[in-house]
Amino acid sequence: MSSHTSELFEFNKVLLIYIITTLILFFWLLKMIVNNKIIIKKTPFDIPIFLFSLTQLISTVFSIDRHTSFFGYYGRFNGGLLSLIAYLILYYGFVSNFPDFGERFIFNLLKLSIFSSVAVILWGLPGKFGYDLSCFVFTGKLTDSCWTDQFRPAERLFSTLGQPNWLGAYLTITFFLGLYFFLKTKDSKYLILNTIYLTVNFITLLFTRSRSALLALVLGICFFVVLFYSHFRHCRDISRVFKRAIVLTILLIISVFIFKTGIQSIDQLIDWVTYQKIFVNEKIDNIPNVTKQPSSGINSDVTESGDIRRIVWQGAVELGKRYPWFGSGPETFAYSYYFVRPKEHNLTSEWDFLYNKAHNEYLNYLATTGFVGLGAYLIFILVVVIFSIYNLKAQNSKLKTKSKNLNLKKDLKIEDLDLSSRILVLSLICAYLSILVTNFFGFSTTTINLFFYIIPAIFISQLSNPVLDENQLSNINNRQSSIVSSLKQKVYTGFIILFTFYLLFSIGRYRLADINYVKGDNLYKTGDYQEAAKFLFKALEYKYEHVYEDKLSSVLAYLAFVSSYQKQTKTTKQLIDLSKFYNQKSLAESAMNILYWKTKAKNAYLFYQINGEIDEINNGVDALKHGEGLASTDPKIPYSLAIYYSLLADQNINNQLTEEYQNLSIEEINKTIDLKANDKGYYLLKAQLLKKYHRKEEARSVLKFILNKIAPDDPEAIKELQNLDRL
Repeated sequence: MSSHTSELFEFNKVLLIYIITTLILFFWLLKMIVNNKIIIKKTPFDIPIFLFSLTQLISTVFSIDRHTSFFGYYGRFNGGLLSLIAYLILYYGFVSNFPDFGERFIFNLLKLSIFSSVAVILWGLPGKFGYDLSCFVFTGKLTDSCWTDQFRPAERLFSTLGQPNWLGAYLTITFFLGLYFFLKTKDSKYLILNTIYLTVNFITLLFTRSRSALLALVLGICFFVVLFYSHFRHCRDISRVFKRAIVLTILLIISVFIFKTGIQSIDQLIDWVTYQKIFVNEKIDNIPNVTKQPSSGINSDVTESGDIRRIVWQGAVELGKRYPWFGSGPETFAYSYYFVRPKEHNLTSEWDFLYNKAHNEYLNYLATTGFVGLGAYLIFILVVVIFSIYNLKAQNSKLKTKSKNLNLKKDLKIEDLDLSSRILVLSLICAYLSILVTNFFGFSTTTINLFFYIIPAIFISQLSNPVLDENQLSNINNRQSSIVSSLKQKVYTGFIILFTFYLLFSIGRYRLADINYVKGDNLYKTGDYQEAAKFLFKALEYKYEHVYEDKLSSVLAYLAFVSSYQKQTKTTKQLIDLSKFYNQKSLAESAMNILYWKTKAKNAYLFYQINGEIDEINNGVDALKHGEGLASTDPKIPYSLAIYYSLLADQNINNQLTEEYQNLSIEEINKTIDLKANDKGYYLLKAQLLKKYHRKEEARSVLKFILNKIAPDDPEAIKELQNLDRL
């Protein structure tokens, strides 16, 4: 987490993953050199992983934006081909080197996951009471005022994960990891600590108000109970486990009664007032009824998230149909969604939000990697789940047979029966299934994807259960500690050292580039265009990103506008040319990015204001028409075209052309209203254009419509109507 980067949470996490992956790869390759052999363990998931990776590679090659598909969407960073490579290195690095570390390594890794989640919980909880620690780090003030109203931690907690649903998904996973320790421990002190952890974890999850995470937890617990009963009901120590489960269940139920779920229908059922009214025989009708707001319409406020999701999902399905084989390219949803964006999206409260994910991991894969990519992804998941459950059953069957043969004592504990690892696998299965559930209503982040690939690696290590004797371990240690002697080994070692330094250096430059980009963007927003340009140029020196070029193009256009007022003609011309150059570069790299075509149109308007050349407006119109071909349901495009055509009408002395442009401007504003009929600003522009074209009665009719149907007391509409009456 850092306030110096463009994305406060995800960017720094993905860079940390890249650094860890680089170091693991270095030591892994060094181990191969020392042992003079390739060390890559074969696993049951190799074929599904290969197929999935191949589809991602092909999809990247045919992507509408290869750069984005490789590095990931700028702002999310997770999900591109590069991040997939990192996760696969971690997966194979884990399974291939696990024999060197043994069971204790997994145990410590799980404990580290629990301790990390404790830190996340403790960091986030003060925010629930208005004392957000992230705000304290960013601003020096222990309040939650640094967040917008949409991201108040007092309403929905998100801690260091950046979004309530992401925190909820993370806590669900760690809940099942904690459940393993809860059932495993025999020490009463650790039992109390584990009980407290699970309870606080659940309470924090409730504070996220994440319905998907809560559903994932409930389904995971149900699945855990069913599998646990079917596999361990004959265990001699089942009564101890049952007692613990009862205590934990009571604590979780009490937590729900006290802190609620955030789901209105459930909270009404568990509300103490509701029960009190039932017990005293009062009518339930007296309970205040909250009417659900309409999801869209002229007077709607905030659209329910489920309604928005359904619209976005519809677009994702349509996108999958448009690119059925390999999709539009990994991580290109932010651009390609505009191609099929449903018109209904314009009537929601988030109509102008940029959706860079489909908010459903499976539909996101369908849209960006096609049916082939989605199929490979589902096959991988299916193989992991089936393998883990099947092997869990097989291991338990072997254990029962072994127990009978050994004539074990009646009072033997779970650990003595070697069931600890089986309980771990069961807990991990439920954690993995929780990811599948939360991904259905959202999408993977760096943290979730890390678990998505590491949990199957732990399955392999637990279920294959390789055991090395002392001589083997001694030989491994001796080989690893031996001095690299041969010239060939020295050359290889030197090469991987240089390669590792290069990767770490590149990661560092990536972060420096982003920091400079943020500084430039912030200065751009404050109007300090000259300083903004300096930082953006520096960002491009550190790392190429067409996002930087697009921002730099806008900054240079505004800088040219300022320069024109200072009568610096030569400098202004150079800045205009440079702005156009970077805009063309960004479009050459990402030609189907609607945002960059909008930048070109906006810049053209600024250039027109500088030099008054009609060709600039025509260039803007061409850019907008091209953009309209990409995003036919975006109301902002015809709205801008209406303004541009109006400017062209003003510049023509030919009456026929003037009338033609006037009609085109009205036609475009009508398109805008057709796309988004609940925005008074669009009606107001139409009225102003009609007034300008001396069509007063039509203008009056539009203004009256605003006052009668949209905003009865709108001051702008009233003022325009009064001015119209004076004419």
